[in-house]
Amino acid sequence: MTTARRSDATRAAILEAARERFASDGYERATIRAIARDAGIDPSMVMRYYGNKEGLFAAASEIELSLPEMGGLPRRHVGAVLVTHFLDRWERDDVLTGLLRVGVTNAAGAERMQAVFAQQLGPVALGVCPDPADAPRRAALVASQILGMALARYVLRLPPAVEMSREDVVAWLAPTVQRYLTAETP
Repeated sequence: MTTARRSDATRAAILEAARERFASDGYERATIRAIARDAGIDPSMVMRYYGNKEGLFAAASEIELSLPEMGGLPRRHVGAVLVTHFLDRWERDDVLTGLLRVGVTNAAGAERMQAVFAQQLGPVALGVCPDPADAPRRAALVASQILGMALARYVLRLPPAVEMSREDVVAWLAPTVQRYLTAETP
């Protein structure tokens, strides 16, 4: 194996271990030493590649939401498509849940979550809302619904939220998300 391939494999192992550790322990309790142990490497390697815990967290929390293209979609389906997409992501992506956990307890995590949603959800809102100047506010309102349900269902695990079927979650949230994105400003 070449040095470059070993380096890539080491970085990947570190990031995987960091994502799992941040998700399970949160930012404050996760340590470089524990992440290195999980990755099967010396802690100095984590520092070599990422500098410090903040740098490691920034790299581990790089998330592509892979939001669906809304351009060819009938406007009346935007809310349902987004809610369904986010349910899919939350249910198969522990990194996103970990980032939410960290985001509610740590300033760096909150900043990372803000950036992810501003950079990725903002353009969706801009593309479908009636007034482009209002897109950031609408994206924030959508995030409040999506993140609120994710917090209730996947982090706090509130029984009524967990027990709801996916169809029920979509039926309840989609009209609100739809209104936030496409209705005329009140």
